[in-house]
Amino acid sequence: MEPRQLDQAALLLLQARLGRQRMAALPDDCRPRDEAEAYLIQDRFVDGMLAHYGGDIIGYKAGCTNVTAQRQLGLSSPFGGPLLSAFVMTSPAEISAADGFMRMIEAEIGFRLGQDLPPADAPYEAATVAPALATAFGAIEVVDSRYDDWTTAGGPQLIADNVCTGFWVYGDEITDIGSLDLADHPVRVRRNGAWAELGNSANVLGNPLHVVAWLANHLIARGTYLKAGQLLTTGTMIAVNGAEKGDVVEADFGALGMVKVSFL
Repeated sequence: MEPRQLDQAALLLLQARLGRQRMAALPDDCRPRDEAEAYLIQDRFVDGMLAHYGGDIIGYKAGCTNVTAQRQLGLSSPFGGPLLSAFVMTSPAEISAADGFMRMIEAEIGFRLGQDLPPADAPYEAATVAPALATAFGAIEVVDSRYDDWTTAGGPQLIADNVCTGFWVYGDEITDIGSLDLADHPVRVRRNGAWAELGNSANVLGNPLHVVAWLANHLIARGTYLKAGQLLTTGTMIAVNGAEKGDVVEADFGALGMVKVSFL
């Protein structure tokens, strides 16, 4: 795909975001054919978002972190994209329901890096990324998409759209990560006072540390790397159908505390 086609795809996604519009798909002449083209479009789309909204890239998210979701979207691995400061909040947060279409709620475990994870002699694994983590916390991702039906858009188009990121809200950070059983950590999601769903960290590649390792290796393959201070979120432990105006959603992560989002 030529640079002008990549630019056109990114512009259409940005216009859809700014105009609060949706599309069936990117046009044939600028639709990404594979993940490589999709990430090149994502880069341009993120640049456009930063130019319009200001702020910085303050971390990264991973999505599609279970095999069922990967098969549904025709992918063989997770996908990832930047977290933009303009759309990151601390709990409790208030979000306008008019700022998105889907408002799908995903309860996730996140981390703050205490050390860089630069290129190394061997690919990163859970055991080699764990010492680099400074804090852990619960988070809610409010997923959104510029496509009419994200389930049929396919992985490359979702990657181009910065992997369906809407807003991201994170809770209090704890430093005693070693006290957590990250391979079996529960979460309960409550909507308007009623318990909605129960999830577990095992749904995220078996352990969120595997996702951190994937993110580290993914960024190195793209010519960059994770840096100290950045925030990471590792994919959904459980997803809850789209929130509506007036809803209050709470995710109870036990030892990781409560994360709350209200939709105005």
